[in-house]
Amino acid sequence: MLALIFIIFLIFDDCSGQPSGNVFNLGFLHCDKDEGVTAYINWHAAESAAGIAIDRIKRENLLPGYDFKQTILYDECDEIKSAGKTIDLIRRNNVDVIFGPTTNTPSIPAFTLSTYYNLPIVTWGLSSSASLSDKDRFPTAGVMSVGSRSLGTAFRIMMEEYGWKQFVYVYSLLGDQCSTLRDDLQNLTSTFTDMIMAYSVQILDLTEAGMLSVMDDISSKGRIIVLCFSEGNSKGIHRQWFMTAYKNGYASDEYVYIIPALRSRGFEVQNGTSSYRPPWILSTGPSSDDSLSIPGFQRAIYIVDMQGQGENTDNYTIFSKEVVQRMKQSPYNCTTECEDDNFQAAASYAGQLHDGVYGYAVAMNKTLKTNPGQYKNGTLFPQNFQQNFTGITGPVIINKKGIRSATLYLIILDSSNSSYIMSTVTADGDYGTINKSYTDESKQVWHYRGGVRPLDEPLCGFTGSKCPPNVFIEYIGWFIVAILIIAFAVFGAIAAIVTMIRAKQQEIERQNSLWQIPFNTMKPITKKNKGDNSMRSISSGPSTISSTRSTLSEVTETRHYLFFTIQNEVENEKIAARKHIIRANFDSKECAFMRQLRLIDHANLNKFIGMSLDAPQLMSVWRFCARGSLADVIQKATIQMDGFFIYSLMKDIVNGVVFLHDSNIEYHGMLTSKSCLLNDRWQLKITDFGIKQIRMSDQFNKTDLLWTAPELLRSGDLMGSKEGDIYSFGIISSEMVTRKSVFDIENRKEDAEEIIYMLKKGGMRSPRPDLDHDDTIELNPALLHLIRDCWTERPSERPNIKEVMSQLRGMNNNRNDNLMDHVFNVLESYASTLEDEVAERMKELVEEKKKSDLLLYRMLPKQVADKLKLGQTVEPETFDLVTLFFSDVVSFTTLAGKCTPLQVVNLLNDLYTIFDGIIDQHDVYKVETIGDGYLVVSGLPHRNGNEHSRHIASMSIAFISSLTNFRIPHLPNEKINIRVGFHCGSVVSGVVGLTMPRYCLFGDAVNTASRMESNSKPGQIHISSEANDQLIKLGGFTTEPRGEVIVKGKGVMNTYWLLKMSPAAAPKLNNKTD
Repeated sequence: MLALIFIIFLIFDDCSGQPSGNVFNLGFLHCDKDEGVTAYINWHAAESAAGIAIDRIKRENLLPGYDFKQTILYDECDEIKSAGKTIDLIRRNNVDVIFGPTTNTPSIPAFTLSTYYNLPIVTWGLSSSASLSDKDRFPTAGVMSVGSRSLGTAFRIMMEEYGWKQFVYVYSLLGDQCSTLRDDLQNLTSTFTDMIMAYSVQILDLTEAGMLSVMDDISSKGRIIVLCFSEGNSKGIHRQWFMTAYKNGYASDEYVYIIPALRSRGFEVQNGTSSYRPPWILSTGPSSDDSLSIPGFQRAIYIVDMQGQGENTDNYTIFSKEVVQRMKQSPYNCTTECEDDNFQAAASYAGQLHDGVYGYAVAMNKTLKTNPGQYKNGTLFPQNFQQNFTGITGPVIINKKGIRSATLYLIILDSSNSSYIMSTVTADGDYGTINKSYTDESKQVWHYRGGVRPLDEPLCGFTGSKCPPNVFIEYIGWFIVAILIIAFAVFGAIAAIVTMIRAKQQEIERQNSLWQIPFNTMKPITKKNKGDNSMRSISSGPSTISSTRSTLSEVTETRHYLFFTIQNEVENEKIAARKHIIRANFDSKECAFMRQLRLIDHANLNKFIGMSLDAPQLMSVWRFCARGSLADVIQKATIQMDGFFIYSLMKDIVNGVVFLHDSNIEYHGMLTSKSCLLNDRWQLKITDFGIKQIRMSDQFNKTDLLWTAPELLRSGDLMGSKEGDIYSFGIISSEMVTRKSVFDIENRKEDAEEIIYMLKKGGMRSPRPDLDHDDTIELNPALLHLIRDCWTERPSERPNIKEVMSQLRGMNNNRNDNLMDHVFNVLESYASTLEDEVAERMKELVEEKKKSDLLLYRMLPKQVADKLKLGQTVEPETFDLVTLFFSDVVSFTTLAGKCTPLQVVNLLNDLYTIFDGIIDQHDVYKVETIGDGYLVVSGLPHRNGNEHSRHIASMSIAFISSLTNFRIPHLPNEKINIRVGFHCGSVVSGVVGLTMPRYCLFGDAVNTASRMESNSKPGQIHISSEANDQLIKLGGFTTEPRGEVIVKGKGVMNTYWLLKMSPAAAPKLNNKTD
């Protein structure tokens, strides 16, 4: 390398120049093409940071009378190009300082040449080699980047903080990053004798088996584990490690995993240039096993440099945007290339370049004051480079050697699995200081470990040999006697307690009889109610029920509601029962509240009838409102809302909310246009009040939260507040005024999740619905002002409900019209809309018919199904030669004994879903599945000549092959195997039964095929001699004689094993015909 440098020097010798005028010529060495560093240091997203720094220098008048020139060359992270480009900058371009290179490999030749020419050089970005900080070797250098030596110092300080003396180091093979860190840690342990690296192991196999082997090895040597995987989070290696640790008991409270890493933000793994994901989620997206690695990450501590961005404050966000904009301006003029998605945010280490240029200007300010002629003197540069200032990357502290004191961040997961910076370490060489962010170590640092700080060695040692023998084993007899006595005493106490609890439960049941609705008294809606044509759809909570013209006979259940009739004192009353997810146990206080809730009878509150606790799931029972929800009326536009109509509905809402706010209910909490119902007299009634605790367990989609006040969204407290009800009232009023859905979500470019994000963010541009309304609607302008007052950002500035009521009364203009009469007048002018709705219903009917046909064709052959639909008799049919296939899961009874019934169903469903996918690719028909048995036939009902054996054989081989990668989620160590058998022969087919008709096969061939399966072996395909003859005729199949087998009901039969199929013999897939 030195020879190469001096050859280049000889080529460019005698090319020295002088600086021109009062202009500092700043030289830059960049990577431009290396995609591996694009997100960190690429020129397209970093160089304008120097221009931003120059603007700051001029604003602060650091170098009055001086200007700056930027000379940019590209070393492409290559050491040979770095040497040449460094010579070009020094000899040809006569620069006064060099910023770069930005990675380790090209930095050595550049630093060597700068030393030779005694020229200042400042490194930044990914140049992390500890050798760059060697002032004896490179006396002209200023170092802004963070090195592995600083990582080691931060690690040592953390170990001292928590009293840990020994650790184990586990590292991977790729690259020199981890071996360099290991050497630095070993140097620290030799310098500070009270700390030892107890064991160091290189992991060569990054599979689960390889990782488990290392874990078993280190478990007897340490509990403080330092992990260094060069592949890092981006490839999911940490995720695989912690998943393996969790599965095998190495993610317990005893273990601490420390991950020192540069180019890292800890638990924030970079996606592209500006987004992040947690490390337990792969770049391909969430998966079902993500949760297995989370316990391990909860016991990990990252030591990182935050990619040189500090804590990513708002100032850095502004800086990042300015970098992107400035790259398009002079002198960079990067337009087309910089439009790439990779360059829409500043490179991760652009802030270091900014701080390096600014720091250089401060150094030149000192130099020009003391030694004006020495501004290019490299050996003088480091001492003038010593300074403290606040930069883009946070506080910048540079020591007298010109090396920046590194700020490293100790990051853990908080109780909500979010990244939490528990401490920062400022490292200067082998020493540094720690600044803790927490005030309570047990609750904020060790919250996942029961608040107890882990030890670097268990009290009983790594193998338990340091503790005395177990007293329990020595006196086992006495302990058994004592346990039996205690057990009898506990049993007696439990019996007494159970008796008391039972008596108390009986008392509670007696008190609850007033509001508990027995499920057997709730009668489902039947078609005899079809005459009730005025019944409309009602709100279903997070969704609405069908069309506004659905009758009770048409709609009896939705996602959130069931509809019943219940006998009251006079007649059968129609009710709506809302389903809830939780199973609530009501105490005496809650029971009393339910009785009070049942007694509420207000004109604008929907009548609460009670709770059904013995229903299949918990249900709150409410009076049925015939015209559905306000959201339905707005969405379907079945009636024209004029000013008086809107005013009347707003008044009804306010009257209902006034009552709630004055009662012990206090507030509604989830007031939406879906919870505002309309009865047959167009009177608005608020529903779902008084059940806040129960409602919190229900599932809400993002759209349901669009009525929720911003302060509640930010806090996550969806219980609600009085101020939140006022906000919700404003949103509902906007729906009525505009006659559009909430936020006009169907026509808005943002979806519900984006709107909620902006609502949480708040500020001057926090979104609110538009109040543009039809000019034909006569509205009091004060009404629009009232709506805006209700949804103002600050809760304290919103009017209370009494003030809203007072303002509404002032807008009435003394009108006393009856709303019912007004509505009927409006409805008469819109009778023509009924015809359009009928047409829409017919369209829906056609679509439903298509769905039912598709389902029928999945249950019966299409030919048979079509005849049954036409009312025709399906005559039995004889097929001279078909191939019948049977399979059975090996040891299924034993396997099922390890599972719950639900797990058995899920297991078979997963297995048969794979099989169904395979049979869809062959010309076969699945007759039935009985438990773990599977019956398939080819050659009927679609006759396919002599191809039926080919398809069954190919399908059988595919079934066996598909089990290789099949795993049981809840029994990962168990494998599924099947027995397979098939036979060729004649059968008779026909449809049996009228109720749930089945397409059945009859004939001796069915029994023979079944015997082939029952006499087969796990993982093998057993075939009869007839089937073997068919395969020989077809050709391309390899079989093996099994010999004579005694078959029940058949005697001795010659049978064969089907071994394999040549590619040429494979059937043409996806050629099934109807």
